Amino acid sequence: MENTAINMPVLALRGLTIFPECILSFDVEREISIRALERAMEEGQQIFLVAQRELTAFTPGMDDLFHVGTISAVRQILRISEGSVRVMMEGRCRARLRRLWQTEPYLQGNVEPIREIRSRVSDFQLEALLRQTYSHFSDYASIAPRMSEDVAAAVLEDQNPGHLADYIAQNIPLRHQDRQMILEECRPVVRLRKINELLVREVEVLSCEQELESKIRRELGEAQRDHIIREQIRLLQRELGEDEDSELTEYRQKIEELGLPEDSEVEKKLLKEVDRLAKQAYSSAEAAVIRNYLDVCLEVPWYTETKARASIAATRRILDRDHFGLEKVKERILELVAVRQLNPEARGKIICLVGPPGVGKTSIAISVAEAMGRKLARLSLGGVRDEAEIRGHRKTYVGAMPGRIVNAIIQSGSMNPLLLLDEIDKLGNDYRGDPASALLEVLDSEQNKSFRDHFLELPLDLSRVLFITTANTTSTIPRPLLDRMEVIELASYTDEEKLEIARRYLLPKQMKESGLKKGSLRVSPEAIRELITGYTKESGVRNLERELGRLCRKAAIRLVRREAKVIKVTPENLTDFMGVRRYLPPSVIKNPVGLVNGLAWTEAGGELLEVEVNVMEGAGKLELTGNLGDVMKESAHAALSCIRSRAVQLGIDPEFYKSKDIHVHFPEGAVPKDGPSAGAAITTAMVSALTGQQVRSDVAMTGEVTLRGRVLAIGGLKEKTMAAKRSGIRTVIIPKENQRDLEEIDPVVREALRFVAVETMDAVLGEALLRSEAPAELEGEAVAAFIPLEPAQRDAGLRQ
Repeated sequence: MENTAINMPVLALRGLTIFPECILSFDVEREISIRALERAMEEGQQIFLVAQRELTAFTPGMDDLFHVGTISAVRQILRISEGSVRVMMEGRCRARLRRLWQTEPYLQGNVEPIREIRSRVSDFQLEALLRQTYSHFSDYASIAPRMSEDVAAAVLEDQNPGHLADYIAQNIPLRHQDRQMILEECRPVVRLRKINELLVREVEVLSCEQELESKIRRELGEAQRDHIIREQIRLLQRELGEDEDSELTEYRQKIEELGLPEDSEVEKKLLKEVDRLAKQAYSSAEAAVIRNYLDVCLEVPWYTETKARASIAATRRILDRDHFGLEKVKERILELVAVRQLNPEARGKIICLVGPPGVGKTSIAISVAEAMGRKLARLSLGGVRDEAEIRGHRKTYVGAMPGRIVNAIIQSGSMNPLLLLDEIDKLGNDYRGDPASALLEVLDSEQNKSFRDHFLELPLDLSRVLFITTANTTSTIPRPLLDRMEVIELASYTDEEKLEIARRYLLPKQMKESGLKKGSLRVSPEAIRELITGYTKESGVRNLERELGRLCRKAAIRLVRREAKVIKVTPENLTDFMGVRRYLPPSVIKNPVGLVNGLAWTEAGGELLEVEVNVMEGAGKLELTGNLGDVMKESAHAALSCIRSRAVQLGIDPEFYKSKDIHVHFPEGAVPKDGPSAGAAITTAMVSALTGQQVRSDVAMTGEVTLRGRVLAIGGLKEKTMAAKRSGIRTVIIPKENQRDLEEIDPVVREALRFVAVETMDAVLGEALLRSEAPAELEGEAVAAFIPLEPAQRDAGLRQ
């Protein structure tokens, strides 16, 4: 072939190389490659095959291709699918790509054939090189998998060094870079030497692979051998009557050490599981399940109990040390201790502590455990949705484990611990079951003597356990579950209580955490009171503790900077440490019209809830805004119906509902609001707006209103009255049915507020609305139902 350049189609190969006088079959899928084949079939069936440098290049250019390839002839072409063909190529000669002058719709380039360069070697040297190649290839063929005998025979018969190197490179698995190196070598003898080096390397690689494979097989064989020998030993021991190995003996000894009653259900079940384990293969999946089951059962303290303390004086001392106030809760705990002192065999009780966040529900349970000498285990139930979290999983499931109750018993190491079930009001339920229903048996002192966990499948006595649950509200606890618990309410703290808690507990704790020595920070009681009213607004003391911690950190900075040896905090310099006051003192709008102070209860405690009503000319439309729930919307409609039925007595145009639009708004519209206790406030605000009567700004009210104007009882009076006191209210109007609840209100709040118990809306309006001139068209008792009481009459009202 003359050494002249030729223009021909170019086919880029990915990971493949074809050598002269060799045949190669491969699949073609790229459009540019298929078009290049079609062009080659039209022009003498010759095409230039060259390898790509990067296999990922889909549309290669000149820089993406090696410069040396092979001019080949298309021997056979077969379409195997719509977008791919299979071709058989025969290499003709090496060639160099001079220029790639076309890339679309197929590759076409200028190709120059390469002549081979003869090396000056003697016949003896050539013969030695050929023998060396035969030897290396024989070594390779002896260990290479799936090496064809035809290829081996063809290699041993080939005497041409150049063709022999090309043939071997074509028929053994090499990296495409190594094949390209062989293809670019134009000297036959040098090419054969490079093939020898590659054969030596491949022999070493295959030897390492076989060594690793044989090592893995040997280890697997040893494991199988150990298993067979173990089974043989087991059979021999069974024949000799000695079928207990050390593991089974250890399990039986641990069962005996539990001190279970003879022939009890627990002992029989555990021994039966040990016998089942003896019949299983050591490495079987069933044996692993049985071992896990036995391990969990042996960790349960079946008959282990701690000696509970039964001293009322010691219990009282610990409770007073850790908590200020909370007399009702402390009294109930002392009752438990007294009963335990008289009847040590008494069953455990279930107590539910209900109150706003931060009032000490969880911490008092911890103190109770210390006071009574019981181990403590805490279970957080917030967000739990799976029944198996309480009752456990069947042990046959993969990853099975006991429920949280059993885990808590194991954790405490005692059968009479104090289990704290935190946030029981936030249990959920879905398709996996209802965990609240699973707790019905756990929290029933008549049934939990034989509680059965799904994993253990054995009766577990929970009657000696003291359960204490905590919740922010009882409204979300299912009634059957709530019925099993004794509810103790923890009310919001008054400012005086917060002051004492801060002085006795919170400030010393935060000083210690901040590294402040005793006496280095002095905070006056007036400054703490200012901190309570101006920087916190809560029912508990959680935010107060954070603010005290912030104050301690500010003081620590000044001490480190040596600005002072002792930091003194007073109301005058409090803003220097804490910044601008966050909550301003309650500012009451004087004598508003259509604005009434209502009282609301939330999970975070009581709040003052303003009700604002505006009356405009319109077509009788009632609009409600403020993110209200359905119950509160119904209260507004009931209030409107009540006013319409008594319009004449109230001095209101009976046709007002046809010509007036009424807009009822509750400020802070982003906060959801619902509940029936705002009926009295909504009715009073509507009457004030329709009549122009001013509302007393120092009065707040709560109560549900019926269509006939009766005021019905409400809940959460204790928290609502505390909110009224915090907001500067002096008089609180309550339903007469709630008069008995005044005994539960803190004495400080009772002294600060004046309570007026009412039965009808007439009494509410008479107390809340300021005096005005009576309408001319009203006479006698109609005016008496509308005009408020004289101050002397008001002072004669209910005062607590």
